[in-house]
Amino acid sequence: MNYAPSIMIIAICIVMSMYFSATETAFSCLNRIRIKNKAENGNKRAALVLRLLDKYDEMLSTILVGNNIVNILCSSVATLLFVNLLKDPDLGATVSTVVITVLLLIFGEISPKTIAKERPEGMAMFSAPILRVFMFILTPVAFIFKLWQNLISMILKAPADQGITEEELLTIVDEAEQDGNLDKDESELIRSAIEFNELEVRDIFTPRIDISAIPSDITKEQAAAVFSETGYSRLPVYEGTLDNITGILYLKDFYNSSYNRQTDIHEIIKPVIYVPRSKKISDLRKELQQQQLHIAVVTDEFGGTVGIVTLEDILEELVGEIWDEHDEIIREISKVDENRYIVSGKANIEKVFETLDMDSNFEAITVGGWVMEMLERIPSTGEQFTYRNLQVQVLKMMGRRIEQVEIILTEEKEKHVKAEDN
Repeated sequence: MNYAPSIMIIAICIVMSMYFSATETAFSCLNRIRIKNKAENGNKRAALVLRLLDKYDEMLSTILVGNNIVNILCSSVATLLFVNLLKDPDLGATVSTVVITVLLLIFGEISPKTIAKERPEGMAMFSAPILRVFMFILTPVAFIFKLWQNLISMILKAPADQGITEEELLTIVDEAEQDGNLDKDESELIRSAIEFNELEVRDIFTPRIDISAIPSDITKEQAAAVFSETGYSRLPVYEGTLDNITGILYLKDFYNSSYNRQTDIHEIIKPVIYVPRSKKISDLRKELQQQQLHIAVVTDEFGGTVGIVTLEDILEELVGEIWDEHDEIIREISKVDENRYIVSGKANIEKVFETLDMDSNFEAITVGGWVMEMLERIPSTGEQFTYRNLQVQVLKMMGRRIEQVEIILTEEKEKHVKAEDN
């Protein structure tokens, strides 16, 4: 008896099982963004993959139906083959089951899925033209299964797709950095852009006590001296007190149009906008750009000045600190050794706790405010306290303001982490 046709059919079925298994894994694991980029660059197979992904349910039904057909056919032909070879129906069926199970597991499932998982985009583009043909051939069967899927969805009432969340997007960035697709600077920039819309003016403004401003009745010589002493290119102008800032004097306008000229300072003062501390910095950035301004005055609920915020402050939240030739470089968070940090009192408390890999939930915005919140008073230099696994000491005071603190992570960190997990 000629067994060649049966062996040929079994071999073809195993190859087809390999194809369907690899295709299923490839379309499940591929990077849609990468495929989209290839399609936009003119890759026709990538464009076909995108079209098939838009019909994912139909495509999956076709793959599953096709895979089951070839597996069942393979098992049936193999059973007949071994029954004829061994001349014993029971023994032939048993041997057939063992042999085909091993073959399908190794060559029809494990091997092709492993290969497809390593190169999902390439496998998807390779299989897409063939899969399109199978989808056409099996359209009636896929349609029936599509109806069944719709019925199940109606019964289970699956929630509507809410799209990708901010947390999920941050996780994708973390994974891309770990995989080496993004370096640390690139991932930090993306994280900053994602979190940018959540930041408010209160998170970045310069407090009133640090504002360098000039009175409206200042002389030109005095204004020139302030510009020279501070190194700033823009100075707020106030009438009476800082609670009444009326405009901004620009260094360039001052020297080009007023200094050593007849033009009065008041004629070149630029307008200023007033914003509450709760304003989103993304909205403020647009407003400053539209009005071609660089500084906004931050006010409280009583109309008093609590600080200023600049366009540079906003941009630094995206790209990091921007230092010019007049800036004194001050690191807000300096890591001295593995468990010791020197932190500026002006540093944002949330950023500090992110650096320490700890959760924070405080009313205070700065480290200085947090220390006062914990001690419930204005501290003196050298005062200490313990918070969770942190040993905090005030290193430097300037009047009633905390300039610098030391934070040491104690050996109790593991215990606190375990306690929080439980």
